[in-house]
Amino acid sequence: MNILSQIWFKVQTTLFPFIEDVFGSVSEKEKELIGILELARIEEFVPMEIGGFQGRPLEDRRSLARAFIAKAVYDIKTTSGLIERLKASRNLRAICGWEKASEVPSESTFSRAFEEFAERRLAEKAHRSLIEKHARDRLVGHISRDATDIEGRERACKREEKTEAPAPVRKKGRPKKGESRQPKEPSRLEKQIGMSVEEILSDLPKCCDVGTKKKNGKTYHWKGYKLHLDWADGEIPISAILTSASVHDSQAAIPLAKMTVERVTNLYDLMDAAYDAETILSFSESLGHVPIVDRNRRKGEKTEMEPATKRRYDERSTAERGNSLLKEKFGARNVRVKGYTKVFAHLMFGIVALTADRLFNLLL
Repeated sequence: MNILSQIWFKVQTTLFPFIEDVFGSVSEKEKELIGILELARIEEFVPMEIGGFQGRPLEDRRSLARAFIAKAVYDIKTTSGLIERLKASRNLRAICGWEKASEVPSESTFSRAFEEFAERRLAEKAHRSLIEKHARDRLVGHISRDATDIEGRERACKREEKTEAPAPVRKKGRPKKGESRQPKEPSRLEKQIGMSVEEILSDLPKCCDVGTKKKNGKTYHWKGYKLHLDWADGEIPISAILTSASVHDSQAAIPLAKMTVERVTNLYDLMDAAYDAETILSFSESLGHVPIVDRNRRKGEKTEMEPATKRRYDERSTAERGNSLLKEKFGARNVRVKGYTKVFAHLMFGIVALTADRLFNLLL
């Protein structure tokens, strides 16, 4: 909090007055962008070899990285719209790093730079650094785990047909004397416990396909992806995973928990009924957390929460507010790129901007 306060004090007392002296009035939205860029420092994660001696200089790549953050903050739908905005606004152009409108790169240069940033996972590295610098030493009361639909603009992949022989049907009841049976194959969740995060993520489907979800008692379908997130109190996204839309929410719970425990210290894991699995609950407890899950009905009966537990579970609305903010104000509803790598990069630029914005919000 002290570091955040120092950065915010520097932005308000030094950076804003300097920009106002040079460019005149600065809008509230421009001040918001300046604060986010100053905290995120996205340009520091642009590798030195990008830009090099061929093509545009390194300074342009850093300006392009800042421009993609601006695109998320202003919720600009297309790259062409971003370029038009940069050419029209002297302040926005200067904030990103260009002096003249003629210096703003072409749309093809923006596209090539975005592909480089996506392949190098630039925004993911910036987000992890942001959390480790400004949230690692903060004790988080609740981690709210949830997944949200991401509409895609590409053709859904075809499901692979299973060519393997069906597993033999296990007989019910106890085995007869002298009869041996094959041990039960462990579930994906059970396998995930002994795997690294990288191994788990490589095992989860990532292509664009069709997902199904219930909302307010109604079933709806979408084509695209599913974004799984761990939210800290204050709508701060701690960890994020992107999968195919058809992947069940529970399949990302364990890798999310493994990512989050490396970044922050929290007390409670709040999850809805989609995560009601003993493997997930046991793993949460093994991390020293208290899992609070909305239980599914079993044999027609549902285990209700104690009043105190229910009040704590209500804090899970953090995830719903966070998902809404990400979609309505930071570009998650305006995915125009195609392919898993680029889609995740687009979402992560928005997550970086949202994280910086919410961290500053802790000071208010």
